[in-house]
Amino acid sequence: MRKLSPAMAAGDSRLEFEGLRKAQGAQAKNRIIIAIACFALIYTVIGGRLVQYGLRSPETVSSIMRADQLMASRPDLLDRHGEVLATDIRTVSLFAEPHKIVDSDEAVELLATVLPDLDLRGIHRKLSSNSRFQWLRRQLTPKQQSQILALGIPGIGFRPETRRFYPGGPTASHVVGHVNIDNKGIAGMEKYVDGQGLGALAAAGMTFNEDLKPVRLSLDLRVQHVLRDELSAAIGRYKAIAAAGVVLNVHTGEVLGMASLPDYDPNNPVEALQKDRLNRMSAGTYEMGSTFKAFTTAMALDSGKVTMSDSFDARGSIRIGGFTISDFHGKNRVLTVPEIFIYSSNIGTARMADLVGIEGHQAFLTRMGLLSRMKTELPEVAMPSQPAKWKKINSITISFGHGVSTTPLQTAVAAAALMNGGKLIAPTFLPRSREEADGLALQVLDPATSRDMRKLMKMNVARGSGRRAAVDGFRVGGKTGTAEKVVDGRYSSKVRFNAFLSAFPIDSPDYVVLVVIDEPKPEEGKASATAGLNAAPTVGAIIRRSATFLGVRPDFGDTAPALSY
Repeated sequence: MRKLSPAMAAGDSRLEFEGLRKAQGAQAKNRIIIAIACFALIYTVIGGRLVQYGLRSPETVSSIMRADQLMASRPDLLDRHGEVLATDIRTVSLFAEPHKIVDSDEAVELLATVLPDLDLRGIHRKLSSNSRFQWLRRQLTPKQQSQILALGIPGIGFRPETRRFYPGGPTASHVVGHVNIDNKGIAGMEKYVDGQGLGALAAAGMTFNEDLKPVRLSLDLRVQHVLRDELSAAIGRYKAIAAAGVVLNVHTGEVLGMASLPDYDPNNPVEALQKDRLNRMSAGTYEMGSTFKAFTTAMALDSGKVTMSDSFDARGSIRIGGFTISDFHGKNRVLTVPEIFIYSSNIGTARMADLVGIEGHQAFLTRMGLLSRMKTELPEVAMPSQPAKWKKINSITISFGHGVSTTPLQTAVAAAALMNGGKLIAPTFLPRSREEADGLALQVLDPATSRDMRKLMKMNVARGSGRRAAVDGFRVGGKTGTAEKVVDGRYSSKVRFNAFLSAFPIDSPDYVVLVVIDEPKPEEGKASATAGLNAAPTVGAIIRRSATFLGVRPDFGDTAPALSY
């Protein structure tokens, strides 16, 4: 056998090693390629799933909304001085993922130890369902949340939400309004704010957890408190079923205070839909009684057919259309225009309306905004009612406040035009400057007519039916209204809707105050319950307590005695 030389043997070894090295290198390269391919496949799968999740429609489950809607913030509502009327607070709500619930019976029993008022059957049905999400209780307290956490129930969780809080409770409930469980405004200025675009932003998820610029209202919380407090006292004192009132700036149309009782707490608005919780100032219409005589008198004077020195026969009664028109406390003589106003003569007022005529009467009340739906920010505004066709009997009865129903707020707005020089200014619940108001105002009366009406209102408080509204130092003027309500299709002299329409300081008024009291009863020792005995003193009390808040300084004249200490 041939023997290899040492050199040849060494060469073969080198060739064998080189072949082995190349084989191992190729194997390592293949392994790297395989690893890269595996990673590429994994990331391709992950990317594909992400795309799939991104394109998939949101799962629709019961009782759930998008998180951005649940967390949508609302702007704070402030009074004109920056006091908070409504604000958002953070809270949590309880939910369940039924597919993770191990024992629904045990879960229900445990939850009932913290939330004993739960609908146990309903909760059990939710926990036993095939859905992946169920609300169990919205807006928990921090204590409830910690107690449920301590239970350690699998499949139970909490979701952060926003809850609306009203620091003043019912103080301004009918103006501020309230929100629903999802923090959407459904009444009052809360609903108005949503209508200005907030609701659309929330639906688009553009208000998630954002601080929004506060909305300042025209209300003065101090005046609002005084107004509500005095209305509440009037209900108790006169055993009335309801009372309402407004304080209005005659130059700007700003509502400084407006309340209607009974009211409700917007923090727990379960009573808001009850019939007697109606906002009587803007959402209810009423025959305003003799307060309408102020408009009839202004109409007669503004027409040029009547002057302050004219007289009308108020003897006996007026028979028309099978009805008899008479005076409550008739003087049975010829009365001057001021006497007709002071003595609240139905006969004298009817004769002035008859002189103007049916068409002129209807046109005047329309011009004063008393027959059309009032325009303002507040959503709850009723449409006044009037006869389908005006006849002479309609004009006669409307002249002293029967036959037309309107809202008390627009009665106050029309009265402001009688006081401010004849400018009709739409009411607002937002701040408005005098310059802005002048740009919106409609001249509906001659300024001379306004001066005459101020004189008449002043005389009525000085020596007429409004005497009990007088407040030393603040020169109040006004007109009473005692309207009989319809019971079983007939006017009843025992069931009344009383009102007192006032302005102050009457020589150059800045504010109108209107109070209505529904079905007051006579005070002990008094035989009657007319507006002069209840609505007028209520207005006096409101002015006495709120005038300084409104910047009206008392004026006792040069003859006032010096203060002694």
